[in-house]
Amino acid sequence: MITLYGSPRSSAGRCIWTLEEAGVAYTQKDVDMKNKEHKSADYLKINPMGKVPAMVDGDVTLFESMAINYYIADTYKKELLGTNALERGLSMQWSFWATAELQPPIIEVFIQKVFVPEDKRDHNIIEKNLNKLPELLSVLNNSLAQKKYLAGDQFTIGDINTASVASICPMLGVDLGAYPNIKNWLGAIGDRPAFQKYQNLRK
Repeated sequence: MITLYGSPRSSAGRCIWTLEEAGVAYTQKDVDMKNKEHKSADYLKINPMGKVPAMVDGDVTLFESMAINYYIADTYKKELLGTNALERGLSMQWSFWATAELQPPIIEVFIQKVFVPEDKRDHNIIEKNLNKLPELLSVLNNSLAQKKYLAGDQFTIGDINTASVASICPMLGVDLGAYPNIKNWLGAIGDRPAFQKYQNLRK
């Protein structure tokens, strides 16, 4: 059985979602950051970076959510990678794009709005990063024209990795009304039982 370290509300959440999509039995373990469990000798053997998520599957140990997701898909449900070369390429493309392009500005705003007290927030950081989002969201919106998922009709981990980032936008007050294709895509994803279970775990 897989053991996944990290809360469903952290970046481990996308790995939990992938496990649910793959139908894999797993145990989820929180890591107590406040008490420095992530810096303990035992945990550093699993993830030498001292971060979450991390995964143990028998003799296999991995960290970094993207690597974990690709391992889960490749090992337990290959169609999540895509069913042909193009779908696999698109799945990887959007996964890398989500973490390299879309996630950084969203996380900068998220940190300011969620973790920094209101009277100490840096509004220049918030404004600068919010201003980056329309162009990025337009790219995503345009790519979803006449498609149910990012690779076409096939749901892949590219959708998991990208939606786990894009779905943060409404929490930050970003109106997705101008991006109907993104809204339709997130709506289709929201109907998936694995996504619903993952969302319930985040509450």
